[in-house]
Parts: sequence; structure tokens; C-alpha cells
Amino acid sequence: MEFKASHILVKDQKTAEMLYERIKKGENFESLARQYSTCPSKSKGGDLGWFKEGQMVAPFENAVRKMSTGSISRPVRTQFGYHIIKKYGVRG
Repeated sequence: MEFKASHILVKDQKTAEMLYERIKKGENFESLARQYSTCPSKSKGGDLGWFKEGQMVAPFENAVRKMSTGSISRPVRTQFGYHIIKKYGVRG
């Protein structure tokens, strides 16, 4: 199984919650990723491309697995910080 997703990674929950609310109000996910994310994927609007099971840390992968395509997650905590995830697809 493979997943396609983007994310915004920030260090603290307060920032993650603020960004989640802004996205829910209609702000552009990719623009916010470029501005706020601490991940190198920020230059691509948070795009992580396609990834296989086991490539991401468990809390991130578990969240993506449960999401429906096109949805945006509430902040997900991992050892790297807090992720807001946008799922684009699943295959395999």
C-alpha cells in the first residue's frame, strides 16, 4: 500500500492548532506549508509524494491510513513535532 500526502510540520501544538484553524477557514494549505513548515518539503508546499507503508513514523502513517482522500488531519504529534496532514491518495 502506498499513500500520497503533504504536511506542515511545526514544533509546538499551539502553532499547529492555529494553522489547522486557518486551513479550515479556507486558507491555502500549500502557502501555509511554505511559510511555516520546518520540514524541507516546505519548498514544495509540504508535498511528500508517494510513500510506502513503513517509510514514515508510526503516528504519521497511522493518521494517514485512517484519513479519507482529500481530507486534512488535526495536528498529529510525532518525535519531530506536530504535523497537519493533507491526504491526496492511496494505491496498491
